[in-house]
Amino acid sequence: MQLAFVLVEPKVPENVGAAARALCTMGFGELWLVNSDLHTRPEAHWLAHGSDHILGNARIFPDLTAVRNSVDLLMGTSAKPRHHRQDWHQPAQLREIIAGKGASVATAALVFGREDRGLSNDELALCDLLTGFPMAVSYPSLNLSQAVMLYAWELSGLALAPTEQSRPEATDARLGALRQRLETLLPELDAPSDGKLSQWVFERLPLLTERDIGFAHTLCGNIERKLRESSSSDQQAPFR
Repeated sequence: MQLAFVLVEPKVPENVGAAARALCTMGFGELWLVNSDLHTRPEAHWLAHGSDHILGNARIFPDLTAVRNSVDLLMGTSAKPRHHRQDWHQPAQLREIIAGKGASVATAALVFGREDRGLSNDELALCDLLTGFPMAVSYPSLNLSQAVMLYAWELSGLALAPTEQSRPEATDARLGALRQRLETLLPELDAPSDGKLSQWVFERLPLLTERDIGFAHTLCGNIERKLRESSSSDQQAPFR
C-alpha cells in the first residue's frame, strides 16, 4: 500500500518543509500538494533538513477531486465530526482501519486542510472517512506540520513496499472498485429518496477489511446478475 500525505493549499512554506521532514523521519515519502507550489520555495527547504528529495518529488494536483480520483481510500482531517457523520476516528483507530485493508487498497491518502480554515465542507464530503485528534483543551487546531508529524508517527510502518498481493490483477477487488460498483448499483435497488441508505453504506464502506471487501464484491456480483436476469425475463415475456 502506498500512503500519501496531502496538503491542501498550504499558506506557509516552512510548514511544507517541516511536513516533508516529518514524513522522512517516519519512513514515508509521498507528499502531495493541492493547488500550491510552496514546496519550491527556499523557506520550505530551510526546514526540510535532509528531506529535500521529498519536496523535489512532490506531486501537484489542481484540486481535491483529482486526488479523490487517484486513490482507493481518501481520509480527511477534521477537528470534530461534521454534519452528523458517524465516521470520525482517532489516529489509533485509523491505523487499524488502514492495516486491515491489505491488497484491497493500492493507494490511500490522508488530507490536511489549510492552516487558517481547514478543509471546506465540499472537500470533506469527498473523503471516505474523517479523522482528528481529541484535544485536552478547547484550542481549535494543531499547527499543520505538527499534525503531519503526529499522524506520521501513529501510522509509521504502514508505508509498505509493493507485494505480490498488490499486483494489477487484484484491481477489481479493491475498495475503489467496490465504491464505484455501489454508486451504480444502489440507485437500481430503489434506495430511499432521502439518501439515508446510501449514506449508511458509504460511511461504513471504508471500515471493511480486505476479506469483507471481497465478500461485498461477490454480493454485488450476485445482485447484478439477478437484476440482469430479471430485466431479460421482462423483455422476453409475451404480451397478455
